[in-house]
Amino acid sequence: MGLLSFMKNGDSRRSLKKLDKMANEVERLEPKYKAMTDSELQSQTQVLKDRLKKGETLDDILYDAFAALREASSRVLGMRHFHVQIIGGICLFQGRIAEMKTGEGKTLVATLPAYLEALSGKGVHIVTVNDYLARRDAEWMGKVHRFMGLTVGVVVPGMEDDAKRAAYQCDITYGTNNEFGFDYLRDNLKSDLKLMVQRELNFAIVDEVDYDV
Repeated sequence: MGLLSFMKNGDSRRSLKKLDKMANEVERLEPKYKAMTDSELQSQTQVLKDRLKKGETLDDILYDAFAALREASSRVLGMRHFHVQIIGGICLFQGRIAEMKTGEGKTLVATLPAYLEALSGKGVHIVTVNDYLARRDAEWMGKVHRFMGLTVGVVVPGMEDDAKRAAYQCDITYGTNNEFGFDYLRDNLKSDLKLMVQRELNFAIVDEVDYDV
């Protein structure tokens, strides 16, 4: 398993060392969540949401959120995030760009920050390079999010506005940069806010960002 190459926000060894320690903290919580029943694990989504309501921040609940989602992924998908994937997830949550080698599981990495950000109730967009991957990932990775009580949608060309609006209201929405972008432009041409399909933008994870930019 290779190392991540950090391309933004200071590519220093100190930064990587800090991220490494944070990933260790997530892994340290593995026994706690592994010992839970499915229902106990699923209840953690509400537990974490309640912590946010009481004034904690997403940074405060990061370790528990990542650890809970990591255990859910192991049970639902048969895949437990490796150390480097946890680092990648933290990196994306912090708004950085992470370059990962082929085979290091970029698709799985995105589930960690997507779950954490979705706990805020403000929505997450996961931007894929084509409609096939949007559908595939919404179904594949969506299984673990649905297991944890989140809603998952996908937007593709040809959908009616009502269907798109419902997809955008989901906790996590998959789609392409083209579809997200054109929906945004179309919304800005509408005369009535009720006709818009997107809600207020919050957080996005972009696959192949060097290709999209």
